[in-house]
Amino acid sequence: MKVGIIGLGLIGGSMAIDLKRKGFADEIIGTENDAVNAAAAEKMGLVDRVADFDECVDSADIVVVAVPVGAAVRMLPRILDRFATNNRRQVVIDVCSTKEQIVRSVHYHPLRPCYVPTHPMAGTEYSGPWAAMPGLFDGRACILCNTEESDPKAVHLVERLYDALNMRVIYMNASNHDVHTAYVSHISHITSFALALTVLDKEKDEKHIFDLASGGFSSTVRLAKSNADMWVPILSQNRDNVLQVIDTYIEKMKDFREAIDNYDEDGIRSLIEKANKIKRIIR
Repeated sequence: MKVGIIGLGLIGGSMAIDLKRKGFADEIIGTENDAVNAAAAEKMGLVDRVADFDECVDSADIVVVAVPVGAAVRMLPRILDRFATNNRRQVVIDVCSTKEQIVRSVHYHPLRPCYVPTHPMAGTEYSGPWAAMPGLFDGRACILCNTEESDPKAVHLVERLYDALNMRVIYMNASNHDVHTAYVSHISHITSFALALTVLDKEKDEKHIFDLASGGFSSTVRLAKSNADMWVPILSQNRDNVLQVIDTYIEKMKDFREAIDNYDEDGIRSLIEKANKIKRIIR
């Protein structure tokens, strides 16, 4: 089994480590536009070899697209076009955080059945091959989207891949996926970015931030360290869903502001206790 991974950052690099370590892949072939990252990934042993785009796609039994979703949307049709010239059974997946636009980009491609849209729900705020780690995906959920449009054999291979990564597979259509990720992932990053901007704007003494920042602040704002190259296209492509979530979030912030402004301690308590119900879902 030869696995080609395009993009050797946190997700692509971590997949490379565990797919080889768990025995799913006999050979990992990597492609990376950034020469420094490519050299680092090869030196660190994330991949068996680094190749150019065409060689990676042509050599692999399964191709993993682990680049920002804006680039992935342009790249996926090119990969399916190369599959058409290779005249052998190959599979391609992406690992992007939005699905509707990328699925739409190849909806009418004659080799659409070779593509299985996926989203492994795992990650950290760090990026690049240095961020890759074993066990990143253990016990996490992976969403497979629109599998009815994919070849059943391709879906089965992808299920085996994520089973090797010790992930729970959930099936969903692309539109619903984008709504749900807006609520459970994208808004978390936006609020973290906004909190970081608020603190940086108002707290001019950086020493005070460093000295006084507790675990609560650090855990809330850590996502603000996430890479802009990844998050700009995500928020752009999921614009409508993200705007709806932001509007709801602003309404809840206004409820807190009004209660605090009016010294309404019962109102503040009520809002907090309603929020505490999240403990039943997330421990």
